[in-house]
Amino acid sequence: MSSSYDEYSLKQTNILMGSRGQKATEDGQQSLTGSPSGHSATPGDLLDHDASSTPTFMYVLAFFSALGGFLFGYDTGVVSGAMLLLKKEMNLTTLWQEVLVSSTVGAAAVAALSGGFLNGWLGRRICILLASFIFSIGGVILSIAPDKEVLLVGRIVVGLGIGIASMTVPVYIAEVSPPHQRGQLVTINSLFITGGQFIASVVDGAFSYMSHGGWRYMLGLSVVPSVLQFVGFLFLPESPRWLLQKGRSQEARQVLSRIRGDQGVDKEYDHIKASIEEEGKEAGGGGLVIMQILRHGPTRRALIVGCGLQMFQQLSGINTVMYYSATILQMGGVRDVRQAIWLAAATSATNFVFTMLGVWLVERVGRRKLTLGSLIGTSLSLAVLAIGFLLSAQSSPPVTLHPADPQNSTCRLYGSCELCMLDPGCGFCFQENGTRVFDSSCAPVNEASKEHAAWGRCSNQTEEADSPIWAYNYCPTSYSWIVLMGLILYLAFFAPGMGPMPWTVNSEIFPLWARSTGNACSAGVNWIFNVLVSLTFLHIAEFLTYYGAFFLYLGLVVLAFLFVYGCLPETKGLQLEDIENLFMGPLCTCGASSPNDRRHVHYIRVKGNNYLPSDNEASDVE
Repeated sequence: MSSSYDEYSLKQTNILMGSRGQKATEDGQQSLTGSPSGHSATPGDLLDHDASSTPTFMYVLAFFSALGGFLFGYDTGVVSGAMLLLKKEMNLTTLWQEVLVSSTVGAAAVAALSGGFLNGWLGRRICILLASFIFSIGGVILSIAPDKEVLLVGRIVVGLGIGIASMTVPVYIAEVSPPHQRGQLVTINSLFITGGQFIASVVDGAFSYMSHGGWRYMLGLSVVPSVLQFVGFLFLPESPRWLLQKGRSQEARQVLSRIRGDQGVDKEYDHIKASIEEEGKEAGGGGLVIMQILRHGPTRRALIVGCGLQMFQQLSGINTVMYYSATILQMGGVRDVRQAIWLAAATSATNFVFTMLGVWLVERVGRRKLTLGSLIGTSLSLAVLAIGFLLSAQSSPPVTLHPADPQNSTCRLYGSCELCMLDPGCGFCFQENGTRVFDSSCAPVNEASKEHAAWGRCSNQTEEADSPIWAYNYCPTSYSWIVLMGLILYLAFFAPGMGPMPWTVNSEIFPLWARSTGNACSAGVNWIFNVLVSLTFLHIAEFLTYYGAFFLYLGLVVLAFLFVYGCLPETKGLQLEDIENLFMGPLCTCGASSPNDRRHVHYIRVKGNNYLPSDNEASDVE
């Protein structure tokens, strides 16, 4: 690693006033935090533009970029309702359901990890074009799939496109955005993700009324936004920071003038160019970028924070809620498939609305406070969900009939609907009078169609009023409203903070030389844990019960809160090139390195032997 990292010394001082980052380069020194006077040096002037001065072209860039987020959201949302229809038409087992959901996520993880290399080699723009093209091909395959094997291929292809887009889009938006609006514009990508999930749930509801093949339209309509993004990016520019890194200075200046509307272009251009040149010296050790990141203290700590945020986003259970929202509602006692799909649409609408709240708050309260508040609310709503399932389990109707079982299955051993439901090979057959359940039994499911029992009175039900009811995957309960309330509360708290902030923070915290690889690693972690959670949810529910699964997620959210509280610094209002300095101290003190707190940390680069030991030598923890 270059010895230039040894040129930092840390000076902590308490001041009562000061706000914006300041960077001066006189006599070999560089100050990287706010001054008491509140006046900013050259790059600080770039922070003082009003939102109204942002050129319209900047919003056009953000819109077409965020279509990648829309595709991401549409896929995660549409599979929830499509799965309810697919498991009927293709008679999918629990394993096949999980494989079809998780194959997309697994492919996205692989694509996201390779996206760092592709971004550095091809650039952000080409990678977004590639992602939208791949997604379009996958959408066509899904719409014409004749069987579950071809469906699996389509899901994998779609996952490759989503993975590349998921790590490229936030980086592209962050690199073209002005500092005073970077948080909002990157968060718009997350808004489009939730918007995609909402539109998908409405599409699910609309096509659930088709007697056959409705899932083809649900999955195939994703081609429309992917083609729109592809066509749009044929006319949009490359990231000026990437162009400068590749030595294409004239092109970079032209792009910067185009997206800034000639507002402070020379100052910003010079600032970015100087930072890239300095980073080039500091990153001059050679070798794999990931090894350079791990050897250099600040980027190593940034990588830990970025990957930790993405890991905890998934361990909080968000994509379990989005992928299986309709199924969860059925588990909570909502019987009709169409009703479950439309209620899932209501939860997606909540997600979308409260993500808009996050867009509004991100530059007002900052990333750190927004994330901490989100985690507190998420933990409370997970407790509501778990309690709803716990009350349903405790009031689960008993099995009152034990007919002779010609198949000698395990279903005859269960004494309540809760235990019967947790066995994927069994279903609950009952009659009811108002809210009273009677003549109930646990019977094996028909392998040809889970809508019927394998034998007995629920093997050939009719629509008559006195016909018994067959419940597969749910129990009759009066507590389903608590589950619905828990889902809505969960999304209301998760959407403004833990939904967008991991992507926003990761797009900011790495220096340019490490940005593609750092974001690829963190996005890969997100998708890997997405696979882990989505692939195991139904099995965890079988072994821990449904309330046990959500209590588990609750415990993981508490761990996430402790991690964010100790490790996440505030990045609001800083130039991208200045954020690395927030990670100069030990990892567990990063949370105190906020440029907007009254207590400031000043980093001074000194030509000589003064340096900050924690940069490369000290431990990441105190």
